[in-house]
Amino acid sequence: MNDETTALDASAPELLLDQHVKYIQALDTKKNDLEYWLTEHLRVNGLYWGATALHILGRPDALDQEQIVEYLVKCQHDNGGFGGHIDHDPHILSTLSAVQILITYDRLDAIQVDKVVDYIASLQNEDGSFSGDSWGETDTRFIFCAINCLSLLKRLEDKRLDLQKTIDYVVRCRNFDGGFGSSPGGESHAAQVYVCVGTLTILSALHHVDADQLGWWLSERQLKNGGLNGRPEKLEDVCYSWWVLSSLSMLKRTHWIDAPKLIRFILEAQDTETGGIADRPGNMPDVFHTVFGIAGLSLLGYPGLVAVDPVYCMPRHVIQRIGLADKH
Repeated sequence: MNDETTALDASAPELLLDQHVKYIQALDTKKNDLEYWLTEHLRVNGLYWGATALHILGRPDALDQEQIVEYLVKCQHDNGGFGGHIDHDPHILSTLSAVQILITYDRLDAIQVDKVVDYIASLQNEDGSFSGDSWGETDTRFIFCAINCLSLLKRLEDKRLDLQKTIDYVVRCRNFDGGFGSSPGGESHAAQVYVCVGTLTILSALHHVDADQLGWWLSERQLKNGGLNGRPEKLEDVCYSWWVLSSLSMLKRTHWIDAPKLIRFILEAQDTETGGIADRPGNMPDVFHTVFGIAGLSLLGYPGLVAVDPVYCMPRHVIQRIGLADKH
């Protein structure tokens, strides 16, 4: 559990833990809903979001682990990458999610790890960036997915990689305001800040970041209602409780935001009837905002939650088990 707790607003809603567990458990039963089929390409990502939320809630056995592992094995391609669902093309996003789930469940033995590394290494470009798949789209998100995955697999020392070029590319994505974009010259965005700061943290290159300047930009994302947005003049959104907070955590500046107000905002976005958390109060919940809302609460020291690692967005005890916690 979290060692540190934040003072709570006594009038704020309580965390609906049991309802969230039931909400996540029911997600794979809604096969008559159009949304279920429209999101088929996100099935592996959705499993990561749901399983991670359940682990942070302290309910790691709420889903059938063996069924999940068997499903993920079917999603791995001959080239080592994982598709978003069975028979879907491999992509770095779903590959990272699959590896995160398998490490959380301590079941890497079920897949071909060497082929995963081969797949990721094949995606690095000459400028140090990584493509998301064989079609060549680049984005700093894909860099983080690649570096994150290789770090979890303890394979960053692979000789086919040029990590200095990757560091140099990420630094080129830094803007005058201290933030980072999806590519050099791209607009600063909180989610891109997370992936760039996370990449530099894993690669022991965080000295390239002006922590005070970026910390200021991130703390400016908090609005009067306590929620956080992703960039100036945008609406608040629960998912930024993770993107902003995790970045501030890596920069050791989480105290620069009003934690009780943010906690209240997240809790008010819960659906009291179905469980789950929405992007903001009054909207429909989804598993994406549920995990990042719960992970944000964990980073804020909400009582009763399992501690989450701010770099990998996985339970801290899992990262400790594989020997990475002390490095970051």
